[in-house]
Amino acid sequence: MIFSLQDKLRITAKLDEFGISFVEGGWPGSNPKDEEYFRRVKGLPLKNTEVVAFGSTRRSGIKPSADQNLNALVNSGVRTVTIFGKAWDLHVKTVLKTTLESNMDMVYDSVRYLKDHGLKVIFDAEHFYDGFKNNRDYATGIVRTAADAGAGTVVLCDTNGGTLPHTFSEVTKEVVSFLKVPVGVHCHNDSSAGVTNSLMGVLAGARHVQGTINGIGERCGNADICQIIPALELKMGIRTSRLPRNRLKSLKALSMYVYEMLHMHPNPYQPYVGENAFAHKGGVHVDAVVKNRVAYEHIDPDLVGNLRLFSVSELSGKANILAKAREFGLCVAEGDPVVTRLLSRIKEMEFHGYQLEGADGSLYLLMAKELGTYRKLFSVLQWRTISESRDGGFAAESSIKIRVGDKEIYVVSEGNGPVNAQDRALRKAMTEFFPEINRIQLINYKVSIAEAAEGTASSVRSFIEFTDGRSNWITVGVSTNILEASKQGLIDGYDYYLQRAKLRVK
Repeated sequence: MIFSLQDKLRITAKLDEFGISFVEGGWPGSNPKDEEYFRRVKGLPLKNTEVVAFGSTRRSGIKPSADQNLNALVNSGVRTVTIFGKAWDLHVKTVLKTTLESNMDMVYDSVRYLKDHGLKVIFDAEHFYDGFKNNRDYATGIVRTAADAGAGTVVLCDTNGGTLPHTFSEVTKEVVSFLKVPVGVHCHNDSSAGVTNSLMGVLAGARHVQGTINGIGERCGNADICQIIPALELKMGIRTSRLPRNRLKSLKALSMYVYEMLHMHPNPYQPYVGENAFAHKGGVHVDAVVKNRVAYEHIDPDLVGNLRLFSVSELSGKANILAKAREFGLCVAEGDPVVTRLLSRIKEMEFHGYQLEGADGSLYLLMAKELGTYRKLFSVLQWRTISESRDGGFAAESSIKIRVGDKEIYVVSEGNGPVNAQDRALRKAMTEFFPEINRIQLINYKVSIAEAAEGTASSVRSFIEFTDGRSNWITVGVSTNILEASKQGLIDGYDYYLQRAKLRVK
């Protein structure tokens, strides 16, 4: 899974909003993108999250001061770093091709070097559980060494994901009993036990849990934070550090956002946040849930920002629309025929490739128009965008004519690409009437293939995220023409802001 630099910065901001304590931002010594990330992330006004740089122990046969990776961590500008070192003797001998004693020194020297440079150190004991099984004394010696060298937290990693819960719990409990620093766990999902092992680790005394949103990761993935956090909070009564009590309601939105960044379809069967997580089919189940939702639901879906679905009828879709309308502050009665019209319209749009869940800007406009509360503030009469090569270079130009009331304006703008030219032209025209949109920044833009792929003739979906410095909103557009899809998203993004702000035409 590859994120762009902008994706990484936006996801970091989202994780901060949600209340995640630590975010491993990347490996500053490995590539220019990660180095730029650590420069740019300093400009984010993070309130809950500490960004951590990631790397490895020094290479065999060189001093820490000569190790490029360790020095990149020192120079990354962070306060805390995570480094991994081998805890499985098999890896030491066959992968690193060094001695057990040399690897032990590599762990101690690396942690000590980083500590001596004023950094807090989280040490990931890679392949710890396999190492413990193969050579118990050596694996435990590695974590003791890391702690003795100054690591503030030692994380036990089930890197191959093959350890089952009963073994995982026993081993973790033993390490917690003798290690004098906090213990963490890092689980992969190759045996479908990543989440379970993480929870068992906490019960065994671990106080630091690593994972990923939606469990995204190599092979079968990592432990899914979207399952771990609600299990700890709602079922085990364990508060997760820095997580505001009401923040769980945004869990599904966070999950959807990360899926969108990766152009991945959300997993409908994902616990807690999946579309089917609280879906009920006919007969006994639906009857029971209508009478008492506890009969077939392990938690209230609203606690994690999800919704209850009754797939035997349109009841669930209508309930979802009513809930969203209330969230937007729109007035609609339960029996109003407009609800049925909205449901049909949304289903039709989703059939054509729209993903409105999470795209509150587009969804609000759709609802407002159907409910009759939408006030048309401007019309786009004409739009033309040209992209061409000039003397080996590249140029893009866009012209637009808009009407506001009885006035029209025509402008032309250039950009570093056709979408940028479109955006500049639209802004230039609209600021003549709505100077308030100068507060708006476009902070993310992505394009992906919509539902039905037909090569270069496929429909594409634009995903555009805006901010005014106080709130963020997302719009989507779908078309076989990438510029048309982008135009829809741009227009809706500015229109949403004006509608919500109830601005008057000047």
